[in-house]
Amino acid sequence: MQLSVVIPVHNEAENIAAVSDEVAAALGDDVAFELVFVDDGSTDGTAAALQAARRRHPGLRVVRHAARTGQSAAIRTGVRAAAAPWIVTMDGDGQNDPADIRPLVELAWQQAADGPVMVAGLRRKRQDSWSRKLATRVANGIRQALLKDGCTDTGCSLKVFRRDAFLDLPYFNGMHRFLPALFQMYRHRCHYRPVNHRPRRHGATKYTNWRRALIGIADLRGVLWLKRRTVLPDTVAED
Repeated sequence: MQLSVVIPVHNEAENIAAVSDEVAAALGDDVAFELVFVDDGSTDGTAAALQAARRRHPGLRVVRHAARTGQSAAIRTGVRAAAAPWIVTMDGDGQNDPADIRPLVELAWQQAADGPVMVAGLRRKRQDSWSRKLATRVANGIRQALLKDGCTDTGCSLKVFRRDAFLDLPYFNGMHRFLPALFQMYRHRCHYRPVNHRPRRHGATKYTNWRRALIGIADLRGVLWLKRRTVLPDTVAED
């Protein structure tokens, strides 16, 4: 197993079939991969849709939360359950394009020869409302000014990293919005690549702009504290 594709979902019943089929088609037969869906306490037909997807893709795995705990918790659950050393994360709403997975993975594997690395997507031509795009632009500008992580689109869920590197990071609710900064704190290089972004065909977004902004401010203060308090040794050797 080379790759685990971790996809958190909450009330995405209408998108499960297309997302699972597209990821399987994009990776094909020459990459040993698994699909790990994390059902974060869905209350619609997501569970049934996932079972139907498993019948088409026998290697597909499903992990369920008893109640909704948020995207960061769902990602962590999926990474912990993953069998492969390399992880791809993506949204389950169909807006990420599975065709972008291979280029991101190939870049990560190429760059890994020079040390720890994470590769993240940057969405071209955001297919969201103008208010959401404006709120995201402002939030990214503030975050970059303070954290200086070089990421212009931390909200893009399409990322590639090693499983063990992710599990070394400090966990908190909302950490998925700060992964580039967190990886850099732990001396991982970050590379960014433009990716496609597609309109949502079914369902509705789970967050409002105001809610995201208020939560993000509190989280940013916490990440700044972590950045100041994270001290790693230059060398680690066994006598």
